[in-house]
Amino acid sequence: MKVYAGNFFIMQRVRELIAGNVPKGIDGSGVTVAVLDTGLGNHPDLYGRPVCFRDFIGNRDIMYDDNGHGTHVCGILCGNGSLSGGQYRGIASGVNLVIGKVLDEKGDGETGAMLEGMDWVLQVKSQYRIRILNISVGIGSLDEPDRERALQRKVDELWEEGILVVCAAGNKGPGDGSISAVGSGRAVTVGCHDGNYALGNTKRCETYSGRGFAGRVIRKPDLVAPGTDIISCSVHCHRFGGRIRNPYMAKSGTSMATPAVSGASALFFQKYPYMNNEACKRKLQYTATDLGLPWNQQGWGMLNIERLLH
Repeated sequence: MKVYAGNFFIMQRVRELIAGNVPKGIDGSGVTVAVLDTGLGNHPDLYGRPVCFRDFIGNRDIMYDDNGHGTHVCGILCGNGSLSGGQYRGIASGVNLVIGKVLDEKGDGETGAMLEGMDWVLQVKSQYRIRILNISVGIGSLDEPDRERALQRKVDELWEEGILVVCAAGNKGPGDGSISAVGSGRAVTVGCHDGNYALGNTKRCETYSGRGFAGRVIRKPDLVAPGTDIISCSVHCHRFGGRIRNPYMAKSGTSMATPAVSGASALFFQKYPYMNNEACKRKLQYTATDLGLPWNQQGWGMLNIERLLH
C-alpha cells in the first residue's frame, strides 16, 4: 500500500483497505443521507450535495460550519475530490445531504439539540427520501439517565421508520463498556481500526475507540473502519490570489470511521433500493472482514465494501 507525505492516512488509503472493486456507476446517486453535526461549510468538493439545512444552535438560515468537524465528515462521506484530482474523494460522491447543525463552534452540544435534530429528520424523511442518518458524535454515559434513554428511544423510532442510523462508537476506549450510549442500541455502531497501517503509531484510533462489553452475545460495535489521520474537506478552504488554499486537513477518531460506513450503505441502497435498513445492517455485518480481534473491539470486523455490494 502507498503511504503519502506526512504519513497521513488519506482517502486513497481508506479505499484500498475497505473498498476493493465498486461496480461502475455506483456512487450513491439517488440516496439521501442526513448528517447531524457541526454543519457544513462552502467547499468545492461538496457543491451540489446539500439539499436542506437546519440550524439547532444559532437559528441561522444560511448553511455554515463554525467548527469544521461536520465538513470533514461530509467530505469522507461524499466529497468528489475535485480539488485533488480525485485523490481525496469520499466514499459515495453522488449522495444528497440533509444537514442539521446540532453542535456548536467547539464541537459541543446539548442532548436537547440532538433530540430536536432527530425529530426534524423524522419530519423531513419523506420529503427528502432520507435512507441514512450519520451521527459522528460519541455520546458517553450521561449524568442524566432519562436523557440517555430518550436518545436511545429516538434512535429506535428512527429505525422503526426505516432510517439506517449509523453512529460513532466514541473515543472513550479502550475500557470495557466504553462505547457511546447511543451506539449501544439498534444503530449500526462504528468503531475505529486501521488494519495493518502504521502499526508503530501509538496514536492509532483503535487504541481509544469505544468498546462494548466483553462476553455479551450482541456484538458492539457492529464493525470497524479506518479513522487515523484521514484527510478530507477543510472548512478553512478559501481562494487567495487565484489559488485554492487549505482545501484539506487530517482528523482522527471514530467520527471519521462512521461516514465511511454511511457512504458504503448509500452505495448499497443505490444498488439494492428495495432493501431495508435491517437488511443493510445484516449485510454490513456478514460481509465485514474478520480481524481476529475480540468482539467488543471489532464487532463483526472491518468494513468490506466490495463484498457488501456483491
